[in-house]
Amino acid sequence: MNEALPDVPEVRVVGLPQLTSGFDLVERLDLPMHLKVHGPLEPMGGEQLAQLSERINLKGRGGAGFPFHRKLRSVAEAAIKRGVRPVVVVNGSEDEPACRKDTVLINRAPHLILDGALLCAEAMGARTLVIGVTRESTQRSMEAALAERGLNNGRRSALRARVQRNPVRMVTGAAASLIRSIDGGPAIPPGRKVSASRSGVGGAPTLLSNAETFAQLAIAARIGPERYGNTGLYDEPGTVMLTVSGAVARPMVVEVPTGVPLRYVLQLAGAPPVPQGVLTGGYHGKWIDAATVGEAIVSRDSLHQVGGSLGAGAILPIGQDTCPLGESLRVAQWLAQESAGQCGPCYLGLPAAARGLEDILNGGGPAALEAVKQVARNVKRRGACSHPDGSAMFLESTVKAFTDDLAAHVLGNGCGRPVEGVLPLFEGGRTPAGGPGGGGEEGGPSRQKIYVDWTLCRGHGLCADILPEVFQLGADGFPTVAQADVPRFAEAKAVRAVRRCPALALRIEEDGRGQAPSSRTSLPVLSPGRGRRALGR
Repeated sequence: MNEALPDVPEVRVVGLPQLTSGFDLVERLDLPMHLKVHGPLEPMGGEQLAQLSERINLKGRGGAGFPFHRKLRSVAEAAIKRGVRPVVVVNGSEDEPACRKDTVLINRAPHLILDGALLCAEAMGARTLVIGVTRESTQRSMEAALAERGLNNGRRSALRARVQRNPVRMVTGAAASLIRSIDGGPAIPPGRKVSASRSGVGGAPTLLSNAETFAQLAIAARIGPERYGNTGLYDEPGTVMLTVSGAVARPMVVEVPTGVPLRYVLQLAGAPPVPQGVLTGGYHGKWIDAATVGEAIVSRDSLHQVGGSLGAGAILPIGQDTCPLGESLRVAQWLAQESAGQCGPCYLGLPAAARGLEDILNGGGPAALEAVKQVARNVKRRGACSHPDGSAMFLESTVKAFTDDLAAHVLGNGCGRPVEGVLPLFEGGRTPAGGPGGGGEEGGPSRQKIYVDWTLCRGHGLCADILPEVFQLGADGFPTVAQADVPRFAEAKAVRAVRRCPALALRIEEDGRGQAPSSRTSLPVLSPGRGRRALGR
């Protein structure tokens, strides 16, 4: 089994460092060391910044790849039109188990990120700066960086700056989730799609981008577009931060110029000489097969052309000795658990897709394969955020990339290889404990299980209506599972299902295996055979 990645894994660089300058000198660049390594930074006007971003073709490094100059101009225009001051938000919410590049930057070079964010804030006249994080280490590092600059959230401050820490969950990293949490709500998408550039934090136009994006802007502002363009490809200049893990000898974060062959990056991390496949872009990314790996170079366009994705900058090879469908199933199950639980395509579709992939592995035949394809098609472009779209893309890519293994499972007795667990997940495949959202928040499974007593169940189907995250009805009209973990976001609905079961066939019991005692208020714990009356009305 591949262990969870540490917050700050080994860091390497190919060619001359830019974002990672000074990493060979100290573990963390405080403000004095940051200035010694990078030098001072002169303010720039808003149009200057937009032109700089456009000349270097700077795109968001969080996964979506939206052109930064368009975002910058959109926020500035909206702020001027409405006569309000914009807000600047740095998204350092890196919640995929296979991604650490932003976490490394925040922990080791926080002032480079702040440089870019403060450039934008000053150019646009912003008076509010928020840095969104999810890890204790990134919170400590960024709060220390703000203090080193004398920045705080005081009412009399010319620029109010603070760190917003949210739960470690996949959906937390969505722009809408971060904005909602900054405004005091839960860190989940609001269910409606509104452009942050027009209406973000507090309803003000908000410039929100990924941590690496602001750091890249700070480098370009210092050295200018010509020198910046001397590194990497002509149409996609500069460097890229990648997290390389999976079946590698040395999991690492590496800074590489665009244009470097992907196979060289894999060799640097000690990947198998001929990987069975490489997952590019993270768990909302795409697989490329072994033959394609030799053609790919590190760039957004190149990876797209060969069927991959730069995405969140995660690169994960797997070897020939593991079942690729089994590896993908583990990820699919984790993605299903990461649902915010508020729209059907996500909290119903993703578990159904994971079950379909499991059916394929268990010999479900062509019908199981067609079911997975149908579910993946159904969830796309129908959710409140990009989580179902990214998860569906991962599933479709899995089916497309491993046709031989798929045929062995669908038409035969399987591929015969074990599942090694080489794709990193959090502890036990769940969200890590020890922080907001970890083990004690709404993310992931709770410490409760819900059970069906088959001696009492009469197939009324009410449980599937109330708790579709857990229960689906089979062809016979009865639940398809006898027991299941209750997702934290569905705890209240689980209690409601127990109360309303006409046959009193449901019960909830605490599952304390491997768990520390929790200070949270638990769901009612029922002994076998007790139901609605035990809970009261």
